Amino acid sequence: MIIVGIDPGTATTGYGVIERCAGSIKFVDCGVIVTAKSLAIPERLLAIYNQINAVLDKYIPDSIATEQLFFSNNVTTAMNVGAAVGVLMLAAAQRGIKLCEYRPVEVKMAVVGYGAAEKKQVQFMVKNLLSLEKAPKPDDAADALAIAICHAHSIRA
Repeated sequence: MIIVGIDPGTATTGYGVIERCAGSIKFVDCGVIVTAKSLAIPERLLAIYNQINAVLDKYIPDSIATEQLFFSNNVTTAMNVGAAVGVLMLAAAQRGIKLCEYRPVEVKMAVVGYGAAEKKQVQFMVKNLLSLEKAPKPDDAADALAIAICHAHSIRA
């Protein structure tokens, strides 16, 4: 089973691809989609949509997972990230793939075993769980892999 994890954002959207097979998980790919700050939000969303479609077309996932939107004090940022999540949902729905969302605390619990884990702890465990030589970079790609790992553990249970 191929799982794509996505860490949504309008400036940077991370993606991580893993394969779950016979109770184990293995690394396939990861990266980021970066949009220019000079672009208006609609153009940024189009860029995210086009590039995530290229990822989904390349790996043909069985499942897609993303981080659930965390509302902060900046309502504008939250709304824009929410729009990016909507674009991801659209891309998944067009393929008939259910998109699952996980709260940040759930991702940390699944990967580290501690819901208040720090980013470095998550990166360390992603590296170890996927038998990588070093932690994936940038952080958004590592976070997307953590989301994919969380989903792999969730669907196994």
